[in-house]
Amino acid sequence: MLAVPEPFVAYLRVYEPLSSFDPPLREELAAAVDRGPVDPFDAGSREQDVWLRSQLAAPPRLLPGETVDGAVTGVGDVLVLDPADVPSAPAATVGPGPLVCPLDLRGRSAAALVGFLGDAEIPLRTAALQVPVEKAKMRASAVVSELAGGAVHVLSSTWTVPLPWFVLVDPEERCVFTEPGRRRVCWRMAMADARRRVARAHAIGRKSIGEEGPTRILRETGRWLERFHPHSAVELDYGGLVQLMTSSDLDADTSAEDVHAIVDAMEADDAEEVATRYETLRDFWSEFAARERHN
Repeated sequence: MLAVPEPFVAYLRVYEPLSSFDPPLREELAAAVDRGPVDPFDAGSREQDVWLRSQLAAPPRLLPGETVDGAVTGVGDVLVLDPADVPSAPAATVGPGPLVCPLDLRGRSAAALVGFLGDAEIPLRTAALQVPVEKAKMRASAVVSELAGGAVHVLSSTWTVPLPWFVLVDPEERCVFTEPGRRRVCWRMAMADARRRVARAHAIGRKSIGEEGPTRILRETGRWLERFHPHSAVELDYGGLVQLMTSSDLDADTSAEDVHAIVDAMEADDAEEVATRYETLRDFWSEFAARERHN
């Protein structure tokens, strides 16, 4: 049997202190932790498996984590992080542990489905869905509405990493974890540090290039971070993208350094440095963008 590759997806995750959740969700999450958190190496494959099982069920489920009639089956899978594994500035607090990141597959899938139904052509929507389009839209929109009082703990991006995400990290704190036959690349940071960095970059970007493009992404990311407990941790994970990267690619990857240098150069009105660093980023990530087009 051929192995199914991990999805080519990068992730931005928030891990909140378990104690910060209100009952009964706290108890449900604690039970999920006791059952065993997902291995971070397997997070992308686990999401893929849960989604495929929901679609291959008889009858198929519209969204993972629910029954045929839309009832929620539980909180699902979680990732767990130790506060001791999160680098932070002296003034930042992380914890207490355990820090928990629900994968939130039902909510994330609903948001993706709403976007798909809004953008896809009618023949594609009809072919992709097992239920009438209007029913799917109504169900997915209702789930998204349920998120109004909170936020999903995971943002994802296929084939590439949105460059504004690198603003959140300390470039020198990159972690490379290896196991036989696989590896994982990520940065971890305290919520307070992530918010401070994104606020600074947004202010500089708004003054330099206006509110659109990267500045808009920074604004939206900052608003997303504000939805969570201030003593949370944030993780930028290359996820399945590392399958596309050789060891030489990782050695040559200066994306975090380049993005931070661009922000500093924008603040100093150094257009030449901005252009030089952006060209480096474009050259590095264009190979992966080309693979997306070929697929």
